[in-house]
Amino acid sequence: MTIYEDGLSANNANYTPLTPVDFLERAAGTWPNKTAIIHGQTRRSYREFLERSRRMASALNKRNIGKGDVVSIIAPNTPAMLEAHYGVIMSGGVLNALNYRLDASTIAFILEHCEAKLVMVDKEFSSVMEEAFRLMKKMPDVIGIDDELAIEGQLIGSLDYESFLLEGDPSYDWPKVRDEWDSMALNYTSGTTGNPKGVVFHHRGAFLNAMGNAVAFGLDSTTTYLWTLPMFHCNGWTFTWGVTAVGGTHVCLRSVDPGLIFLLIEDHKVTHMCGAPIVLNMMVHAPCAVKKEFQHLVQIATGGAAPPSAVIAAMEKLGFKVLHLYGLTETYGPSGICAWPPEWDALELEVKATRMARQGVGYPTLEGFRVVNPDTLEDVPPDAETIGEIWIRGNTVMKGYLKNPKATSEVFEHGWFHSGDLAVMHPDGYAEVKDRSKDIIISGGENISSLEIEEALYKHPDIMEAAVVARPDTKWGETPCAFVTMAPGKYELTEQEVIQWCRDTLASFKIPKTIVFCDLPKTSTGKIQKFVLREKAMELSK
Repeated sequence: MTIYEDGLSANNANYTPLTPVDFLERAAGTWPNKTAIIHGQTRRSYREFLERSRRMASALNKRNIGKGDVVSIIAPNTPAMLEAHYGVIMSGGVLNALNYRLDASTIAFILEHCEAKLVMVDKEFSSVMEEAFRLMKKMPDVIGIDDELAIEGQLIGSLDYESFLLEGDPSYDWPKVRDEWDSMALNYTSGTTGNPKGVVFHHRGAFLNAMGNAVAFGLDSTTTYLWTLPMFHCNGWTFTWGVTAVGGTHVCLRSVDPGLIFLLIEDHKVTHMCGAPIVLNMMVHAPCAVKKEFQHLVQIATGGAAPPSAVIAAMEKLGFKVLHLYGLTETYGPSGICAWPPEWDALELEVKATRMARQGVGYPTLEGFRVVNPDTLEDVPPDAETIGEIWIRGNTVMKGYLKNPKATSEVFEHGWFHSGDLAVMHPDGYAEVKDRSKDIIISGGENISSLEIEEALYKHPDIMEAAVVARPDTKWGETPCAFVTMAPGKYELTEQEVIQWCRDTLASFKIPKTIVFCDLPKTSTGKIQKFVLREKAMELSK
């Protein structure tokens, strides 16, 4: 025993387990009358936000739902979804925010896999949920949500949401967290093949990542945050808790509509928002009639996929300040940030955009963020050329995959989380993703990054979306095949015009040999389904 262990043990005065639900209690105590939530004509103060969350926790406990029990919710970005991020966890339960873009069979699998005891259903999604329930062996308890801005769907369930809350106590003293390692949220990977995997979050990780977001994105009590990012996606990248932590205002949005986004930014003086690159793309290509110029700074964080530099540049021209975040469901959302060095300020916009598209450095809440040669287990040299895999370690990495110890063990091999993302390390210490491990194209012995080709395609003013995959080739083994979606109102390009565009910016062996014009297939989270495109490319080779 050292002198620092004698009489210096942890006690209730100097140690409490970390949990993000405590943010709401502090916000309600500090800013009780401040508007916490805006939704259509509804305005809720932080005091009301806390009272309603307490009611939910109390009502759940009265139904014998407590520690370790899963409560699922399927809803857009609404007050009910926000309240569930506190009320369910206050009850001791585990929150499972369902992706409302999933089909009934996948939803049924998730509900049975996680053994959900209660499901809250926004009426817009009642049809798909009723179909999912018919596929299940055991029916969970169902609470129907009749949101004021829902324009379709029938209310289902044993009780409506507002009546359910009335069962609870607004001053309920919820059971405090005893162990910050306890599970508190469950998110399923979007998965392009097979059943999705259940990613388990703990209190400590959610608390720290929410604080990391506040630091990285500059959130404070003046923040007005627009919910363009689905709250079901990694619990809104933990911004569901991070905005509350600083006493900011949540502006809810049921669906991503560029016209409505611009309007809400103007009406509520929105300062921060997040979204996948596709959201940025929609805003860039929105009709001029709906675009607005703002007299205040609007910061937008993007992630989920590498944003094309052309899209970043276009958003900057619209007056948005873009922050590129990198992460995965397994890392609570953001785990990397393209932190802005002062020396980049003098660069031209187009060059800035290419730098901004890098995944950057690890979050301040991480212990390690590396690009590793998986064969040697050593860091790749910072030469911007040698490709390795991003490995991550720290408190904001998931507990593991629910009921899947094999997959958990594999992804944590060597004591690091293996992302599956292939990247290079620049001399300045910034990582840049070049591809998913399965998306590298090997043509004539040369490794070709599909992202590099996509980057070139996105710079064409008439191209809205692009995805590149390998097409089997008898001579070269594989050649790049590009699938392209035209921007609205633009004329149809020819295959040769697109190839010529690439020839001006890419090495000859990287130029796509095939161009296909079509709408791109996407997962339920908006990611392009490259496995579908690979199948199409294989068909083209037959």
